[in-house]
Amino acid sequence: MQHRIVVLGAGYAGAIAAGRVARRLRREDVAITLVNAEPDFVERVRMHQLAVGRSLAPRPFSEMFAGTGVELKVAKVTGVDVDRKTVAVTDANGAGELEYDTLVYALGSGWNDQGVPGTAEHAHEIASRPGALRLSERLARLDAGQSVVVVGGGLTGLEAATEIAEARPDLDVSLAARGGLGDWLSPKGRGHLRKVFDKLGITVHEHAAVTGVEADRVATVDGTSIPAAVTVWTTGFAVHPIAQATALEVTDTGRIVVDETMRSVSHPDVYAIGDAALVAGPGDKPLRMSCASGVPTAWQAADSIAGRLTGGKLPNVPLRYFNQCISLGRREGLIQYVTADDRAVRAALTGRLAAVYKELVCKGAAWGVANPTLGMPTRRRRVVPEPVRAGSSVKAPA
Repeated sequence: MQHRIVVLGAGYAGAIAAGRVARRLRREDVAITLVNAEPDFVERVRMHQLAVGRSLAPRPFSEMFAGTGVELKVAKVTGVDVDRKTVAVTDANGAGELEYDTLVYALGSGWNDQGVPGTAEHAHEIASRPGALRLSERLARLDAGQSVVVVGGGLTGLEAATEIAEARPDLDVSLAARGGLGDWLSPKGRGHLRKVFDKLGITVHEHAAVTGVEADRVATVDGTSIPAAVTVWTTGFAVHPIAQATALEVTDTGRIVVDETMRSVSHPDVYAIGDAALVAGPGDKPLRMSCASGVPTAWQAADSIAGRLTGGKLPNVPLRYFNQCISLGRREGLIQYVTADDRAVRAALTGRLAAVYKELVCKGAAWGVANPTLGMPTRRRRVVPEPVRAGSSVKAPA
């Protein structure tokens, strides 16, 4: 019988994992099903572009996975039973169930309103394509001089504020940050960031944690009221709640606890990757939720699954960071070089060259979804029967 591998979620991590496993194993030995709510790939790192009305090239999974052996099931995941090894889904034909031998959980994350009053009712998010499209429609209806407040001073907030200000210079754009503007960056990075914000006319409210959102304003911790015809909320991500409702070992925020091969520490037939997983990086520091973390965890999981099923070697590639890539509109960018555990160093690339660099990174990430065997042999290996695998000399990670 074929070994059934089910991958939940086709973001960067899930799509790459499905394609990489498919290219590592013989088709007659495995049945790989990729479950996703939409039929095409969403470039999440470009949602700030979509939010200002820029069109993105369609990337249908039917084309991306043609000839790979990956079967796409367009459906919404509604539950996972890790004891029965089943996944509950709902598609155009109604409710159904999928059985698996190995599960790859890559349902990712969505926006996090942090429980701030009024956020869910009045703020816009760009963590999803529907959210970005709703924001695009709202921005298009704004008249010159109306105010847009971006809440959150992380990478998403910086990209959203600069993209909106560049695309709509007639609007009054501001950013409210809990800390200082780019306070985690190097001095060179912070200096360039302020220069770009000044050039685009973006007002910065530093050390201004937002405590409430209304239809036409936001309130900060010091009692300041900032006018906001539109509020864009970018204060981090929250994982999909399904994992927390299972018997899997998860953190208090719902992230699945995994070992260095991305395998669940409580259920060895489940792997978790991307934002859904709590992955230890250098110095046991958890990897941040990002595409930069999701892609290498997908490689690690796919190669671990293939290694275990074929009795081969398990991957031993350390997960680390090299840089943070920030687009600041279409003509400016910032590449902040970092240590392995994501702390800024002095070196940074700025300006037009950095914008080109970031664009190449975005294109490369999308290319990697359709070409997930980067750096690996493409010869498919045969799955070893379970009794042989169980008695192999391959040492499992501690």
